[in-house]
Amino acid sequence: MSYKIGLKLWSLNENYIAPAKELYECGEYDYIELYTVPNSSQMLPLWKNLAKDCGVKFAIHAPHFSSGLDFSNPNKQRYNLELCEQVKRYSGELEAVYTVFHPGIGGSIDESVRQMKMVKNLKFAIENKPYIVPMDNGTAFCVGADFLSIKRILDEVGCEFCLDAGHALCSANYQGLNPYEYIAKLNELNPRIYHLSDNDENAKLDAHMHFGDGSIDLARVLKLLCGGEFLAIETIKDSKDNLDDFAKDCSILKLLIKNTK
Repeated sequence: MSYKIGLKLWSLNENYIAPAKELYECGEYDYIELYTVPNSSQMLPLWKNLAKDCGVKFAIHAPHFSSGLDFSNPNKQRYNLELCEQVKRYSGELEAVYTVFHPGIGGSIDESVRQMKMVKNLKFAIENKPYIVPMDNGTAFCVGADFLSIKRILDEVGCEFCLDAGHALCSANYQGLNPYEYIAKLNELNPRIYHLSDNDENAKLDAHMHFGDGSIDLARVLKLLCGGEFLAIETIKDSKDNLDDFAKDCSILKLLIKNTK
């Protein structure tokens, strides 16, 4: 079992550039998965300079529902495609090793598939979702939260797959399924990319806890995540000044990987 390990940052995170460079040069991680905040193209030169300075590779995470991109909403088609153009710029100029999108929230899978087919000249992956997410007025259902929906998207859109183990656990708990068996089932769809964080083992809502702060059997999960190439750590950041918490999570993950070989 061998992965390229990713550090998750946002395009506005100028404050993390120096510690990210230091950790990369120490060999703590292999690439940065950069969430492209809408209308943040002014930050692109800073990330390009980081790549030039230390050789770090980039992957791109497109904006999702919280930033306004929702493929399942027909009224957002024009804005969605505008955001996709911004994503293409980031992906192209940073020579991204992959680009990830979410399918959408609250709409139909038919609409999500239709709009995703409109994204041209960009090879991308789609990420599985929890079944529900919190909203101001309660909760909303996610597109791409069950096995058949993800399989349909992969088949009809022709994209790659990013398996988020935390999302899968939440979805399985909502559906009344065994979360570990559900993660194994999703892994049959040949994901190239994995996302990993901790949570309450019985959770139905997503969280991005540090490894060991939740109750997920991470060693068991890692045994199920086989065949992919990239693994991005999606735990929260405790400090705005350093990435010490990420370094700790990275050490825990590497030890877990070593012990599950």
